[in-house]
Amino acid sequence: MSKTLSILGGAAVAGVLAVGGWFATQHSEASLITAAQAQEATADKKVQTLPDIVLGQEDAPVTVVEYASFTCPHCANWHETEYPTLKKDYIDTGKVKFIQREVYFDKFGLWAGLIAQCGGDMKYYAISDMLYNKQKEWIGDGKSQAIADNLHKIGLQAGLTKDQVTNCMNDEKRAEELVATFQKNASDDKIDATPTFIINGKKHSNMAWDDFKKILDDELAKAKQ
Repeated sequence: MSKTLSILGGAAVAGVLAVGGWFATQHSEASLITAAQAQEATADKKVQTLPDIVLGQEDAPVTVVEYASFTCPHCANWHETEYPTLKKDYIDTGKVKFIQREVYFDKFGLWAGLIAQCGGDMKYYAISDMLYNKQKEWIGDGKSQAIADNLHKIGLQAGLTKDQVTNCMNDEKRAEELVATFQKNASDDKIDATPTFIINGKKHSNMAWDDFKKILDDELAKAKQ
């Protein structure tokens, strides 16, 4: 089963952005955005959405968009079992252009998103891989402070500095942009569960690799006609 999407409303956005002082108490004196501030900010101004981060050749004949959450176990499983083959056989060979679009069920997914984005486009997918591969470790028992500390460690392991990680986790503007981007994309594509895939414009739910591969090969065959 996939995780069902359930937060698209304004109140839910405020909950996702309720990062309060969880990180500042351990790693910075900076004040993070609160739930009330986030709700007011998104209500009072138009928040900019962010462009997709593309992995692979821009002119690849097949485009795969994955809607996924860093806290979704099924997404982590897909990245562990199927994504490596997709990358080796299709992305790295120029057949597929891959785009991950983040979904936020909870504040922890957003925190992970801030870490993934912290190294810029060049490090985004490498850090994303770390977040999926270590998902059980950094989520642990689900306590906020432990998760904050674990995400900080992942950022450092990815080659970011302590200041970079702290600044990223305190970046109110980027947090708002991530949530606005998630809302727009999920609404436009009518996403209600993760992982969900858009392959050359057609939506698909999670599936076995053989079925996924057949869709890719069929699209590649069409592109050659």
